Amino acid sequence: MERVRALSGDSSAVPLSLDRLVVVEAAGQGDYEPLRPDVILAFHELCLVRDDGEWFMGQLDDDGSVICWASYGSDLVEAIRSL
Repeated sequence: MERVRALSGDSSAVPLSLDRLVVVEAAGQGDYEPLRPDVILAFHELCLVRDDGEWFMGQLDDDGSVICWASYGSDLVEAIRSL
């Protein structure tokens, strides 16, 4: 986590538990597809979610769920730079 905090510049970045709903918005369909993440990293209200080796950017909702809007590829460093 220290590396993630250093790369992001967010000293409050934390891993989140996986026991929550995580979805990605299907492009142009207004629908959601469920993700099965093995890692969720929170940067205040933004999150990076890893599903099948791919990092998705999303937002932590008030109910604890995460709604993602796009994949940022398989490189965590590149995904963090997109924050």
